[in-house]
Amino acid sequence: MIGRWRRVLAAWVGLRGGGVAEPPEVAQARALVAAIDAGGLPLNPARVNAVARALGLEVSSRAPVAQTVERIRAALLRLDS
Repeated sequence: MIGRWRRVLAAWVGLRGGGVAEPPEVAQARALVAAIDAGGLPLNPARVNAVARALGLEVSSRAPVAQTVERIRAALLRLDS
């Protein structure tokens, strides 16, 4: 439980270790996913779509938020591998 909150706090503050700094759009996507994982609910679909578009994803304005979040997760996994 403490590890999860530490990851959320680190994502929110931007302290992801002493490595190379991430691009701001990737950090924003990680913060969004961390907040959702911690129990948050994205209330603004336009903001979620903006994060996805910043990652280079094509997103329909009619796409469900849950589907867009899953696409963001997949994009972050591709970046990590």
